[in-house]
Amino acid sequence: MKNAIVEKFNQRADAANSLLCVGLDSELNLLPERFQKFQTPQYDFNRWIIDQTGDYTAAFKPNIAFYEARGVQGLIELEQTMQYIRTEYPEIVTICDAKRADIGNTNRGYVEWIFDRMGFDAVTLHPYLGGEALQPFLEREDKASIILCRTSNAGAGEFQDISANGKPLWHAVAEHVNGKWNARGNCMLVVGATYPDEMRTVRAVAPDVTFLVPGIGAQGGDVAAVVSAGLDSEGKGLIISASRSILFAIEPAAEARKLRNEINDARSLHASH
Repeated sequence: MKNAIVEKFNQRADAANSLLCVGLDSELNLLPERFQKFQTPQYDFNRWIIDQTGDYTAAFKPNIAFYEARGVQGLIELEQTMQYIRTEYPEIVTICDAKRADIGNTNRGYVEWIFDRMGFDAVTLHPYLGGEALQPFLEREDKASIILCRTSNAGAGEFQDISANGKPLWHAVAEHVNGKWNARGNCMLVVGATYPDEMRTVRAVAPDVTFLVPGIGAQGGDVAAVVSAGLDSEGKGLIISASRSILFAIEPAAEARKLRNEINDARSLHASH
């Protein structure tokens, strides 16, 4: 069973011929100088990036840390960014990269803000507090919950490699999300591009679950390895995210098109084998 957001992504992936996600990690002090002079620098930069890359992307993923760092003004500009995407690019999936995790009544507040006030399609979540705590997210059949499984950072193994019933913890998370939490078909998994061997295992465990894949670009993940390890039976199932390598390129549109095409070349090669 696929929920509305999974279907939205698949339809956009087909329409744009793209599995690319552009991360809107618009850190203020890294923005081009011309934007820093504006009253709403993050919003104006985001709007430019969205227009530059919209033809080539299936998802946009703001990391809210870069907006929270500016206090109320940053959150206002994040909300403006979301309104712009909903108005101008409603077919593109929006992911709130917030990595939330808390007890249930607190999560209800997060659900109200992220899904209902800001209008995001999906959110990244920690599994550590268990399914009972995440119920306010998991019960939203109209949205998607993206559970951290095997993250892309170098130190990921400190806890994720710990043995749980004879398997690494990331493996247990993948099994648990696939077998229990995904009853409504509204779960995805975060699986980093920097660990393609683990991704292949996660795909075997969760054959129909879509993966959000960070770690391409600045973190050095290999596109061909990701595509080979992670594509589902429909030739999709991957939301491959790049942020800095596109945002701060001299020509973001060209960089987004180049990565979209590199992903598609790998998909074609995979399909021919």
